[in-house]
Amino acid sequence: MSLKANLITLSNGHKIPALGLGTWQGTDDPGAVEKAVKLAIDFGYRHFDCASVYGNENEIGKAIKQKIEEGVVKREDIYIVTKLWNDEHDPKAVIPACKRSLKKLGLNYLDLYLVHWPFSYPDEVDFVETWRAMEECVKLGLTHSIGVSNFNIEQLTRLLDSASIKPVMNQIEAHINLNQKELRDFCHSKGIAVTAYSPFGAPGRDSVFQPPGPEVNLDSPVIAEIAKKYKKSNSQVALRYLIDVGTIPIPKSSSKKHLESNIDVFDFKLTEEEISAIEKLERGFRTCPATQFNNLKEYPFQEPRKKK
Repeated sequence: MSLKANLITLSNGHKIPALGLGTWQGTDDPGAVEKAVKLAIDFGYRHFDCASVYGNENEIGKAIKQKIEEGVVKREDIYIVTKLWNDEHDPKAVIPACKRSLKKLGLNYLDLYLVHWPFSYPDEVDFVETWRAMEECVKLGLTHSIGVSNFNIEQLTRLLDSASIKPVMNQIEAHINLNQKELRDFCHSKGIAVTAYSPFGAPGRDSVFQPPGPEVNLDSPVIAEIAKKYKKSNSQVALRYLIDVGTIPIPKSSSKKHLESNIDVFDFKLTEEEISAIEKLERGFRTCPATQFNNLKEYPFQEPRKKK
């Protein structure tokens, strides 16, 4: 199934596929992401979410190049997102960082460039200053669109007040146990689209960002009952929920079975009652709390946030 018919129009008129492939992979196989991207393109995926910190932009670029050379896709068919890491927020560092990502990906332009987190280190740079350099990336033709990731309402409000090119996207963790309704509603009210990362709650996480702990409850009776009705898997219902509340999920997988299953969610739609029932599974359960940065001024998840 191709995502060509399932596109969302962003506030600047550009279109993004309604589901993508996340490319952060906790794997010992150095070629896993390249293989996953090739498979995903064959299955119809056209939206790929990358980041400089993932360390695999080269692999992703190789996979895309091969599929273009094979005639499976054209560059304009593919939607590529990547992100600026926290140690390159200095305005002088932003454009070089964007160009490095482009070189690794083997592309002439990005579809969307995001500020990965609102905080920075080792020096704390005001993200408003960083954003001005992000705007220059658009003006230089390095990217069609710019946005942010992990920004809260207060931070988005401040950014919107100062931006000359407004963010088209806020990428946030969202799943059945962290539905982010207040933040979603705010973003949509401001014309900001929402990408949902970790839509299954990053199962099996064991990294610093996602420490071991409780899993998102995909086996909830609520989810299971809906899955039975539509003859879908619990995971497919969890993805469809995110789509139906207006977010763009980016599940990550290197499994052929899961890649095929995750894209097969456009032949059914949840009712308002089903969405309401899933919303009641909210637990405020964040699998990517990034608590090692909670001493930084712009740490987005703690209220009130710690100040230096």
